[in-house]
Amino acid sequence: MEAIAAFARESGIDQLEIREPEVAGLVNFGLEAPVDGHGLASLFPPDLTGYYDGAEVSVPVALELVRAMLRDQGAWCRLEQQDTSTVHVGWDQYVYVGSDQPCEAAVARTRELGLFAEPITVSPYAADLEKREVTRAADEEFWEQIRTELAAPQTLLLEETYLRNATRWHRLTENNLNTVRAVLGPRALLTVWPDLTPDVGAVLAALPEDESVDFVWEEPNGTIRHVIVDETHHQQLTAVVADARAACSLPLALDEHYPLFQAALPDSDGVLRARW
Repeated sequence: MEAIAAFARESGIDQLEIREPEVAGLVNFGLEAPVDGHGLASLFPPDLTGYYDGAEVSVPVALELVRAMLRDQGAWCRLEQQDTSTVHVGWDQYVYVGSDQPCEAAVARTRELGLFAEPITVSPYAADLEKREVTRAADEEFWEQIRTELAAPQTLLLEETYLRNATRWHRLTENNLNTVRAVLGPRALLTVWPDLTPDVGAVLAALPEDESVDFVWEEPNGTIRHVIVDETHHQQLTAVVADARAACSLPLALDEHYPLFQAALPDSDGVLRARW
């Protein structure tokens, strides 16, 4: 932490931007099991307000994020300051610090601390901007398409991925569309699917025997939940969703992933900066 702080001081920065934030998901590459709160409990509220793509944090908070990543507690993100500074923690637990300054004093201080500062051209964990899968912005044209679909009339299922490995679900209607839009997380990835079906039994009966799916259902109180299941969970799932009002199963394989629409929320100036 002291070494990274030295680079920040010499680079003349007091804030870093959170990019591509994520929490622990189905696959965990760390050696340690994730902890409750993903290592963010002391930094953000329980709903993780303030932890989103594009959020600016002070250097002390950024250092605590690095600490959580080094401890394999579940959270991961890139930390950047435009084109001047970067901090990445690799799956190998190496820390990659980038700066547009030579930072000779910080390098010397790092070595004084007993760490090995080795120069490289670029971090292997730098974002690959040429491979963004989602390039469409959820602009007014996007929402007009949604309104057209809802005017049929029908209901649609909206998957809001507000962090990597963290989603919220909404059933969209003409009446609640604006209300849902108002609560979506900054730069969220929005994936629109056909609506849940009220025949939950039919959805359960159609679950594949040889692959995992994302099972989504609506509870009696209107809460929408989801869980990743394979054939070993089918019996247990049937008991869990016994009171469900509606459900669907969504494929996990990318070559079977065909939503109706997919886009990412732009910033208030209309520019799409999210890197999904």
